[in-house]
Amino acid sequence: MELNRYQKVALTTVGATIFLIFVGGLVRASGAGLGCPDWPKCFGMWIPPTAASDLPSQFDVSQFNVFKTWTEYVNRLIGVVIGLLITATFAFSFRYRKTESAVLYSSALAFVLVLVQGWLGGQVVKTGLNEWLITLHMLLAMIIMMSLIYAVFKASAKDLTVELTSNTNKLLVIVVIALLVSTFVQLVMGTQVREMIDVLRNLADSPPRETWISRIGLIDEVHRSFSWVILITGAGVFYLSRWWTQSNMIKKIGTAVFGLILLQIVTGVGLYYLGLPPVYQVVHLTGIAFLIGLEFLMLLLVVNSHETLPSV
Repeated sequence: MELNRYQKVALTTVGATIFLIFVGGLVRASGAGLGCPDWPKCFGMWIPPTAASDLPSQFDVSQFNVFKTWTEYVNRLIGVVIGLLITATFAFSFRYRKTESAVLYSSALAFVLVLVQGWLGGQVVKTGLNEWLITLHMLLAMIIMMSLIYAVFKASAKDLTVELTSNTNKLLVIVVIALLVSTFVQLVMGTQVREMIDVLRNLADSPPRETWISRIGLIDEVHRSFSWVILITGAGVFYLSRWWTQSNMIKKIGTAVFGLILLQIVTGVGLYYLGLPPVYQVVHLTGIAFLIGLEFLMLLLVVNSHETLPSV
């Protein structure tokens, strides 16, 4: 289908939001969350220094690491670009105010939430990476992404219709909702695990990296055990989408969802047994964003599907 200006900008914004989550993963994996100790400036400057000798006098030289500083600074710049893209998405959404008001409202929600997200990012830095604020920061990023996906879906609904039988529709709605909720629960627990890792990393006498996960305790055990819930529910989605529907789009999304679940499990196992390789951390975090996005898109398709008679 040929995309209009709103659809092009909104889809670009969705992709950029996922890319920002990827960059955020790099920030977390590298321990650069406080690479800039202040906000909105970085070491009191709009463009941070490249050498400790250029630091303003009020900052301690021991706080400066050029790699971590610029990793966090690039993360902030990308966040600004996302903010501008969401603003443009909101502005272009007014074309739908009479024909499909849900596009305008969901775009407006993303616009408001990205302002809150910017403020929350500042609070994360000011509180020294408070674990609950980071969890909220991550959840808000997912909600912004879902708001944008919903807006694009409503703007493109006539080109994204699928046909399902009544029984298949009801089953898929139930199982996909269960999977989406379970994935969010897993995301929250995973964020808590990651913050406990940061606590261990920042200890004055930090233990060896390969022992960090084993020292976390109950929340990590629950997080790993809960993967079975995700796997079993995801297998149900895969089975229903693959063998209970005739829609190629649903089949492909169901297969992609189950593939991402397997990738999350593999990288999770790798994180536990291989001593937290940074690349696994980044893939694990970015994978959950793709997974939630696809689960939500699948739910929208199923809920808005056209009913057909079962084949005989």
